[in-house]
Amino acid sequence: MFLMIFVNDLWSIKDFPEWLDHATRMEDKLGFADTIFPAFLFIVGLSIPFAISARQAKGESQNKILWYILTRSFALLVMGVFHVNLENYDRINALLPKPIWQILITVSFFLIWLDYLPSIAKRKKIFLQGLGIALLVAMAIMYKGERKGEEVWMRTQWWGILGLIGWAYLLCSIIFLYSKEKLVPVVAALAFFLLFNISFHAGWLDALKPIRSYVWIVGDASMPALTMAGVLLSVLYRKFSSTNAKVFWISAVGIGLFMLIDGFALRPLGGISKIRATPSWVMICTAISTFCFLLFIFLVDIKQKQNWFALIKPAGTSTLTAYLLPYIHYAIYNIFGKGIALPLILRTGGVGIVKCLLYSLLIILITGMLERRRIRLKI
Repeated sequence: MFLMIFVNDLWSIKDFPEWLDHATRMEDKLGFADTIFPAFLFIVGLSIPFAISARQAKGESQNKILWYILTRSFALLVMGVFHVNLENYDRINALLPKPIWQILITVSFFLIWLDYLPSIAKRKKIFLQGLGIALLVAMAIMYKGERKGEEVWMRTQWWGILGLIGWAYLLCSIIFLYSKEKLVPVVAALAFFLLFNISFHAGWLDALKPIRSYVWIVGDASMPALTMAGVLLSVLYRKFSSTNAKVFWISAVGIGLFMLIDGFALRPLGGISKIRATPSWVMICTAISTFCFLLFIFLVDIKQKQNWFALIKPAGTSTLTAYLLPYIHYAIYNIFGKGIALPLILRTGGVGIVKCLLYSLLIILITGMLERRRIRLKI
């Protein structure tokens, strides 16, 4: 999350190294920014076995856990759809200026999904959540977009970052829930998503094009593949890291090497491209995330260096809050800050990169301050 905020802020600086940025649609290239979102999906997968197992340990039924998965996914999909429609917002003809609409939908998210104190009166909580829902509905009604000169209303489009996470989380959580933490179905699910992604880019699924708009796996199965890889590594970690560490390390390193080698081997199949979600991008990023996971196991489990990351801990404990705060800041800046900017020297080159890193840190520190006051989203 720290790095996601960082790369999302690179637009605000000039003359920074090209390798930090996203590759364009038709480039066969992996920029640093192109590795962050897949790492996030991988981490979502890592968390699924722990989250579901914790609920099972509390005695929750399978149906109750399934309902939790469905409601959580729905929340991410709703937020994702509102965010993705910011791209086509009609700044000229819409009833509200875009920054105001952006702030109000974010406020709605907080009202609906705030981690309310258990002591809050039930009526007050229902009122605030109802107010958030009403505000969100009003924003949807007021929305006016523009695409190729034509007026459009809200559409799912590519679902937005949160929506993609929501779909991947939904699929992988349900698979894990019914797999009962057995390795075979988890490996089979990962293999299926990878093969689906490869098949699409190889043209083997062209016969299914007529139904693609109605029934498909999000991101041509690339998103759930990245998430399912995280689930697999998490299952291996939970099964073997404390009882037979050698099996875990050999398995994890083997998975990382397999993904890395196959990722480059499949490069002729569309190249390495995040925007086109090619097999090479999926597998190489899975390898990178796997080796980073092993590095953090070494630092935290073995060397006990978890305090190294204490400063940015709120990015992990209040992740969604940290992700949404820049939407408020950028909107406020667009309202009041136009014509006001940092000196160019602070927005250029290496100094600009430091500025983006400090911005990310500031957002996370604010997230921590809000978290201490129980102002954070929980879905």
